[in-house]
Amino acid sequence: MEEFKNIFVLGIGLIGGSMARDLRRILPQATFYGIDANDDHLDEAVGLGVIDHSSRIEALSQADLVILSIPVDQANLFLPAVLDAVESQALVLDVGSTKGSVCDAVKDHPKRSQFLAAHPIAGTEFSGPSAAIEYLFQHKTMILCEVEQTREDLLDKAMQVFEALEMNIRYMNPHSHDKHIAYVSHLSHISSFMLGKTVIEKEKNEKDIFDMAGSGFASTVRLAKSNPATWTPIFKENKANVLESLTEYINNLTHFKNVLEADDFEEVYNEMHNTNHIKSILKGLS
Repeated sequence: MEEFKNIFVLGIGLIGGSMARDLRRILPQATFYGIDANDDHLDEAVGLGVIDHSSRIEALSQADLVILSIPVDQANLFLPAVLDAVESQALVLDVGSTKGSVCDAVKDHPKRSQFLAAHPIAGTEFSGPSAAIEYLFQHKTMILCEVEQTREDLLDKAMQVFEALEMNIRYMNPHSHDKHIAYVSHLSHISSFMLGKTVIEKEKNEKDIFDMAGSGFASTVRLAKSNPATWTPIFKENKANVLESLTEYINNLTHFKNVLEADDFEEVYNEMHNTNHIKSILKGLS
């Protein structure tokens, strides 16, 4: 782990920036470089101490660790060029929330063994360098895909980092990952955005919304504050799985509407009562 001396973060937002902050804590001797399409983000990240220097992709030959934290549709395009640019000692880590397309993009790359596909199950609704926080990943799950394709010495170094960050490791096939994450993450964001849209369109007087909104509404629409520039590419890359989850969700909403219209309040109760089982499934989840 101490061999990660030059760390490059591509995309200085919530996840990339938080990863830099946490790695700085466990790797105090490392130097952190940032690459971002937004020069203001780079200046802000340097000012906040998230990174030490701004840089360019041409400098990746100096890297020991590259963290790719850019919109997932761009990761597919940039990852081959990043692997082209790094030397043999470097590990390239992608932390986007879709894994199938990015793994497919480099399956035949000559430096495929220097790539590790990862997805930290952590985040907030905020974005940009100022959203980066320490300890974001502590006790969170890190999903790793196709670890058998990653060079053993580089994988060992990565596992030391995840252990130092106190993360829980889960291994998944990349396409299975994308299917499951559509239900537990991507659908949640769509639901939040569309609930917010529904309320905004219905309640033209915003003061009424703020006066009447309780903690339940606030927590349900929290994800609607997420950055559309992040989430549109996610829905694009995981379109088939998102559509499948949306279809099932809409079917459940339609069923609930139908039983309510039919005054079948016993079934209304049963629908909610049966779903209460999720409390035991999510027990202990923070």
